[in-house]
Amino acid sequence: MITIQLTKLESALDQIRKTQPKLLAADAALIATALSVTGRHAIAIYEGEQFTWPEDYQKLTHSMITQIEMVNEAIEHNAPKRTTKSTVEEEPVIVTVGLTPNLSAGEQVLAKRDDLKVVLSDILQEGVEFVYASTDIGWQWALDRANWNTVSGNDISRRIKIKASFTEGAVGIEMGIGGPKKRPSRAKGVVEIEAEPEMEPEIELGAEFAE
Repeated sequence: MITIQLTKLESALDQIRKTQPKLLAADAALIATALSVTGRHAIAIYEGEQFTWPEDYQKLTHSMITQIEMVNEAIEHNAPKRTTKSTVEEEPVIVTVGLTPNLSAGEQVLAKRDDLKVVLSDILQEGVEFVYASTDIGWQWALDRANWNTVSGNDISRRIKIKASFTEGAVGIEMGIGGPKKRPSRAKGVVEIEAEPEMEPEIELGAEFAE
């Protein structure tokens, strides 16, 4: 399994050159870039459907709103009555969305290089471990900024957090302040409660990510 750091393309290039020593330097760079794009533009998987970022943004958010509203109702129903002015930060409720590498997006980087497309496909089939910050993944970046109040037409609790994690075709390790944290495979749409909220660093988006 090859490790691709989405925040460090030069590290991804080193991995390609080690595992594919016969590739020319320029071709290795193309493969590294293409692999990075397959992770950054990973396809979301929710309730058995696939959603491409950013084209399917509205489609995915509207597909999720039923569950978001159900979770919101549960939060409101179980909310403790406040007897004092002091407030304790409440734990987030996590709604998960699956991710899988976007081979088509990676192939677009390789243009007409069918030979390199075969190499890219083979690498993905052998297994890739993506190391990333939350702002490196298109869907995570978008869902973090979704206005669920507008989508649903109701007030949605800020405790609800969306986590996009690799569940098919790759392994994902999200980088946080406390170091890397591997995201295990989860059933899509499962609601989980974390022990404590994670804090992610502010990281600039790459040129290809901002498109």
